[in-house]
Amino acid sequence: MSTFIDLSHYFEDGMPGFRMKDEFGKLIQYTAQIKPFLTHEQSAPNYEGKACFEITEITFQTSIGTYLDSPYHRYPKGRDISEIQINEVILPGVVVDVRDKEKFESIGVNIIPNGLDLNGKAVLFNFGWDKHWGEEEYYSYPYISEELINFLINSGVKLVGVDTINIDSSKNPERPAHTLFLKNEIFIVENLTSLEKLYDHDFRFFAVPLKAKKTAAMSIRAFAEVK
Repeated sequence: MSTFIDLSHYFEDGMPGFRMKDEFGKLIQYTAQIKPFLTHEQSAPNYEGKACFEITEITFQTSIGTYLDSPYHRYPKGRDISEIQINEVILPGVVVDVRDKEKFESIGVNIIPNGLDLNGKAVLFNFGWDKHWGEEEYYSYPYISEELINFLINSGVKLVGVDTINIDSSKNPERPAHTLFLKNEIFIVENLTSLEKLYDHDFRFFAVPLKAKKTAAMSIRAFAEVK
């Protein structure tokens, strides 16, 4: 019988997200706003007081929470979220333990266990950085090196996930992971959590987004099926 492990952060009003400067140098904080569009009290007259419903309104940038990047995120002519097939984001997975890394530290090929088969798989890196979710520390994180990026591409991976806010170093404007992975149709999932629960398990990883057109990224309910 299968067990399902939730790998997603809560999606909630005022949640933490990216920070990016606008054209004037002002720091913009990505977040979500969640509020009633129609309350139970407001809807009750429509049903003669015999029933009532809430309609909720959510406003957010798509690169927030636990989310999936499509090639369109990096490349104007790349496939968008709606063009990703379901079988491309339900994959056998492996988790790599890199919890001993420090902020701004890059990781190389040496962290991949010898003989680990990565072909056709979702490879998830557990930095343990989800423990800093909602804290200032979350914005200073370790990341994967270009050497490891190329190794993963050559190993035939289909998706790479991390439990940090960005798979790339915020100090590198070339963004090599996004540039190279998405160029090769390898999807990226960021802001994962609870990856340590996958150790010593065979699992399938699920990262299915809404079928949203002209959308570069999308929040997901990431989870693993463990047998």
